[in-house]
Amino acid sequence: MMIRNDLLDPSALSVHISELLVATAESSDPGIDRAVTTVLRLLREQLRMDVVFVSEFADGQRVFRFVDSAPGAPTVPVGGADPLEESYCQRVVDGRLAELVQDAAKVPGLPPTPFPVGGHLSTPIRLPDGSVYGTLCCFSLAPSRHLRDRDLVNLRHCAQLVARKVNVAQARGREPTWD
Repeated sequence: MMIRNDLLDPSALSVHISELLVATAESSDPGIDRAVTTVLRLLREQLRMDVVFVSEFADGQRVFRFVDSAPGAPTVPVGGADPLEESYCQRVVDGRLAELVQDAAKVPGLPPTPFPVGGHLSTPIRLPDGSVYGTLCCFSLAPSRHLRDRDLVNLRHCAQLVARKVNVAQARGREPTWD
């Protein structure tokens, strides 16, 4: 599957996400898997966020399965984990934190993080059986007053792509790859 260069245009990214949702409806192949990973990176760039990641919830931990960071942004180690209950991700899934936050510093009661979090977008990754695999999140170090509901819609569509990728891999008895 070919990724077009015009994806930084918000409407073009939405179209490509829709095309991938159709393409991944019943199967997966390495080209589509790479396209999903590329779309996640492009989403981070379009939203002007510093980090995008896919987390898995496993045994009370939030495990980072895919991470893409802007140059100079803090790195979150793939395979790294921390307590789920102390994460923004869990708060989003259980409704204690909105999926779209323009300035996390203004939200009372959030757990401390190893680096400042300004703008934050997060949505659950729901598998076809209704279970929550984890979350798709992106954040910036500074407030992101430019974030809008359409950005959350794109994030949710990307989470559907990730859910399909995870579901296909699990059906084949494998972990998803993030090449």
